[in-house]
Amino acid sequence: MIRNIIDRRKRPFRWKRINAVIEATEHDNTCADADEAPESDPTVVVDYDRREGLSIEEAVTWAHQVRCHVTLYLYDEGKGIKGEEHFTEAFNRF
Repeated sequence: MIRNIIDRRKRPFRWKRINAVIEATEHDNTCADADEAPESDPTVVVDYDRREGLSIEEAVTWAHQVRCHVTLYLYDEGKGIKGEEHFTEAFNRF
């Protein structure tokens, strides 16, 4: 279930094909000025998952069907997933 959406696209009007990453919302608890999310049940928590080439609608549907609360990160197609790109950006939120 989506608790938050972080849009990291440089091309925000592209919606047919994007990349998406989800992480448990509790990962955001260490960020300055973040709302505090309760810890998820360890049997259902999603620490990290990703999908490539989705539409915005498909990304939202996918993230909303997960059994724990997640933050959905949106990236331009071809970005955010390869190498350490997402983790570098995530580290910068602290």
